[in-house]
Amino acid sequence: MKRYSTIMSVLLTLALPVAGSCADTPKAPDKAEASVETIKDSMSKSGHSALTASAPATGAALSPSGKVVETMDGGGYTYANLEKDGKKTWVAYSTLATRVGDKLAFKDCMEMPNFQSKALNRTFDSILFCGQPILRPNAAPKKVAGKSPGSGSAAVAGKINVDKASGANAYTVAEVFAKRGNLNGKQVVVKGQVVKVSTGIMDRNWIHLQDGSGSEKQKNHDLVVTTKESAEVGDVVTVSGTLAKDKDFGGGYRYTAIIEKGSLKK
Repeated sequence: MKRYSTIMSVLLTLALPVAGSCADTPKAPDKAEASVETIKDSMSKSGHSALTASAPATGAALSPSGKVVETMDGGGYTYANLEKDGKKTWVAYSTLATRVGDKLAFKDCMEMPNFQSKALNRTFDSILFCGQPILRPNAAPKKVAGKSPGSGSAAVAGKINVDKASGANAYTVAEVFAKRGNLNGKQVVVKGQVVKVSTGIMDRNWIHLQDGSGSEKQKNHDLVVTTKESAEVGDVVTVSGTLAKDKDFGGGYRYTAIIEKGSLKK
C-alpha cells in the first residue's frame, strides 16, 4: 500500500507541470488581436514565446514607422500598411482614426506571422501588434483606452462643408441629432463626406459622415451609417436609411443617433 501511494504521488507530481503549461498557454483572441501589452503580459506570465502554435510572436520588439498607404478597421483594431524606403509593413493597434498619407511611428511592437483576422476575413503573412503610435495623425487625436466606439468617440476630420440633401426627408447631420426623438424609426436622407470606414464588423460596414454642421464638443457633428455597401474616405455621398436613437449594439457600440440599413448614392 505504501508503495502504491508513493507511485501515485510521483505520477501526480509529473502531471502538474503539464496541466499548468496547457492552462497558461495564451489563447489567440476571437476578434483580433491583443494589444502588444497583452501579448507581452501573456508571454511573460506563461513563459511561452507563442500566442498559438500556428502563429508565434517573435521575441524581438520592433519599432516600425512610415507613411500609411492602406488602412482599415475591424474587431476593435486599426490596421495600417506603412511604407518606408520602399518596404511595406503591416501594423495593428487600438482603433484610431487613420488615413492614407498619415505618417506614423511605433515602439516595442511584437510580430505575429501568418496571422488570421476573423474581423477582416484576411490572413497577414506578417503583422506587428503595437500600442498607440508615438507619431500620430494631425487630425486624429489619441483614442482613450476603453472608450466607447460609439457616438462618444466620433471620427474627427478637417473643415467640411457639404450642402444639405434635397427632399422632404432630408436633414443635416446636426438636425438628425436634434430631432432624433421624432425621427426614431423613420426614413431620413443625409448628405455628407465620408471621414472614416470600418468594414466587416457585425456583418456590416460602419461609415462616419460629416457635413460641417454640429460641433465636436456637442458630439452632434459625426453621424454613423451601417450599410452593406462600401465607400472610401473622402467620398461625398447621399445616404438613405432608417434612423435609430440611443442604439446599443453591445460591446461599447452605443449611438445617440445612427442610420441603419443605409443605401448610398455617390
